[in-house]
Amino acid sequence: MSDAVRELLLSRIRDVADYPKPGVMFKDITPLLADPEAFAALTDTLAALCVRHGATKVVGLEARGFILAAPAAVRAGVGFVPVRKAGKLPGATLSQAYELEYGAAELELHAEDIQADDRVLVVDDVLATGGTAEASLQLVRRAGAGVAGVAVLLELGFLGGRARLEPTLKDAPLEALITV
Repeated sequence: MSDAVRELLLSRIRDVADYPKPGVMFKDITPLLADPEAFAALTDTLAALCVRHGATKVVGLEARGFILAAPAAVRAGVGFVPVRKAGKLPGATLSQAYELEYGAAELELHAEDIQADDRVLVVDDVLATGGTAEASLQLVRRAGAGVAGVAVLLELGFLGGRARLEPTLKDAPLEALITV
């Protein structure tokens, strides 16, 4: 990704102080999504990562990951598979529980949407502590597919998500377009 694209994306991410609670600096990507030039540049960049890493499917993590992953999958000519919070998908699912800093959560996917010969790129908006991305990688592997990597728009480096993911990535790449 060029420096010009990185600067464009970064310029469209708004800081919102004290949201959702005092002391938190929230990174709001809605201005980026509202800007067709920035959103297209992001989509092109993520689609290029799909191609570079040989992805045959893109997994998007609920909810903002859906917004980024689906158009990237279309642009790259590969399938899109949503990973949702527990209880949101009809039919048979695989589920993965994981720990958050404030409790536990569970993710699900339709296992029949991923095949053993698939290479899956996991896409989300932000990598924070890494729990959600870690659970999604475990789901992809439990479905029998290979991991092409993880791609995020924004990595909050000070929260240690990259270090948490390293053992689960098993040498698959982690691509953060912007790190703060």
